[in-house]
Amino acid sequence: MERVVRLESVDKSYRLGRIDVPALKSVDLELRQGDFAALAGPSGSGKTTLLNLIGCLDKPTAGRIFIGGQDVTAIPLHRLADIRRQQIGFIFQTFNLIPVLTAFENVEYPLLLSGMPRKQRVASAGVLLEKVGISAQARQRPDQLSGGQRQRVAIARALVTEPAIVLADEPTANLDSETAVEILDLLSRINRETGTTLLFSTHDPKIIERARRRIRLRDGQILSDLAEPVADPDIRAFSSERLGIC
Repeated sequence: MERVVRLESVDKSYRLGRIDVPALKSVDLELRQGDFAALAGPSGSGKTTLLNLIGCLDKPTAGRIFIGGQDVTAIPLHRLADIRRQQIGFIFQTFNLIPVLTAFENVEYPLLLSGMPRKQRVASAGVLLEKVGISAQARQRPDQLSGGQRQRVAIARALVTEPAIVLADEPTANLDSETAVEILDLLSRINRETGTTLLFSTHDPKIIERARRRIRLRDGQILSDLAEPVADPDIRAFSSERLGIC
């Protein structure tokens, strides 16, 4: 499978007064096309920091990061927008939809930024809205949608540019259990059908159990990286207690 992301000896520290506080230490990681992976670990383990670095939202203190084979380490943050727009999709726990835009317009917006002609934008956004099961709500604004519907719109927006990888930060945190399972089913189906790499940062045991790859973090380091396929999504072997999840 094609390598989508590679991290080589990545460190990340934050300055707190006169002290450097390490968030990640010597992280080596590869993600390949079609991975359905979960970053698991207690609060403060480095999950969000790692997601931000892979998403080109932050820069490492040391080490190198490759996105789609391109070394992005030395590229200034203000010049990374094109890489994010072309290769990376984001799904957030708070949805981050633009409140004054309809569901359709929210999905169309990344294509507008990329300069795609209107006819193609309309077709692409329509296909994604149908794929995530939200076509009937296309003309409604976010405040007229349920949490599950808003997350479906956010998923469609993340996928509409056909990114190589989608980063999901606690995507089920603000959903009830039934809706969370529906969203996971949807993401799993999209992963299988499109081969899009999905990386979750999560405390949710449902996501961890469903993931085909589980990456455990603690104190800024990768403790384990299990990539064996899981036959039964209801297996409880990787409970939140064993993974050290708060």
